[in-house]
Amino acid sequence: GPTRKMPLTASAMDFFQLFVPDNVLKNMVVQTNMYAKKYQERFGSDDAWIDVTLTEMKAFLGYMISTSIHHCESVLSIWSSGFYSNKSIALIMTQSRFEKILKYFHVVAFRSSQTTHSLYKIQPFLDSLQNGFDSAFRPSQAQVLHEPLIDEDPVFIATCTERELRKRKKRKFSLWVRQCSSTGFICQIYVHLKEGSGADGLDALKNKPQLHSMVAKSLCQNASGKNYIIFTGPSITSLNLFEEFEKQDIYCCGLLSTRKSDCTGLPPSMLSNSASPQARGQYRIRMKGNMSLICWYNKGHFRFLTNAYSPVQQGVIIKRKSGEIPCPLAVEAFAAHLSYICKYDDKYSKYFISHKPNKTWQQVFWFAISIAINNAYILYKMSEAYHVTRYSRAQFGERLVKELLGLQDTSPTH
Repeated sequence: GPTRKMPLTASAMDFFQLFVPDNVLKNMVVQTNMYAKKYQERFGSDDAWIDVTLTEMKAFLGYMISTSIHHCESVLSIWSSGFYSNKSIALIMTQSRFEKILKYFHVVAFRSSQTTHSLYKIQPFLDSLQNGFDSAFRPSQAQVLHEPLIDEDPVFIATCTERELRKRKKRKFSLWVRQCSSTGFICQIYVHLKEGSGADGLDALKNKPQLHSMVAKSLCQNASGKNYIIFTGPSITSLNLFEEFEKQDIYCCGLLSTRKSDCTGLPPSMLSNSASPQARGQYRIRMKGNMSLICWYNKGHFRFLTNAYSPVQQGVIIKRKSGEIPCPLAVEAFAAHLSYICKYDDKYSKYFISHKPNKTWQQVFWFAISIAINNAYILYKMSEAYHVTRYSRAQFGERLVKELLGLQDTSPTH
């Protein structure tokens, strides 16, 4: 749970600034002004540009965050006269001023001579965000490594022509997280660029087990020695990775797939389906030290690799129609923790910022901001302030937007 007690009067802004404090916003102001100056030295002066202030930067973020609540393809719809216009917040800043800030907005204006990382333009922000996640929350023992669901706006997709859909570029990166399965709090973010060079670029994509192993190690670099139990999907599950994690006191439970997983070192007899018909709930086990490979049957064969649960401990899967189906405890635990993540995706994925910039670093930045707001709401729900006001996720987002814009009335609109 949370590592610090927030006051009863804590606002949405207070929770958001646990991860994005004023010093980070002030740095954005400095870097944006530096970039604007350099840009104009190179391409000619811009008479309409005035250096951005901290108040304007907060308002700029507020406008962007508003697209996560009132989904629209372009943030500029706020100033339009159409369906997505929002007169209550459009008066704080003119559209032309907003567009100027959007044009020059930067988190890191210039590449330093030592920088080799492709995400150098937002790496300091991601590092700051990670420090905020680590210091504000202590996760439960059970955690999940996965790619969170990021919704495209269904209204826009439904109204798109085929040509417009083809023009929409696929993301050039994948976003992986380590997530506390009991609360949904995202403890760590890892961004993999699909067009990078070197060990984490296209060559690594050709060897997906190697790539996913690298992702898992990056996400768990701060987890060693803490006896966490990590749940993984088929793409990450492998014997070599789990054995490596066990040496660091990280225990695992993963679903295994003969098609997607790295099955090196596993007995072939357990990877092939038996010819004789099996009853639901039957399973076979092979062990090597603490590692267990479980083949469980339930209208199909499901294989699990684990060193976190004893294979002889019994559990049950409860189905509405067929009742209880016996299974090893590892299977029950995996199903339970996976369902927590599905609930998180259902509840929070629709609150990602809708703005779709062309530059990869900007896309990553707005996804990271969206995750920070979701984490802030989870902390808010676990605080005493929630029992005073009880805002929904949409109301929390609206309150945060109004506080960033400096509006006096911070009560949510329904």
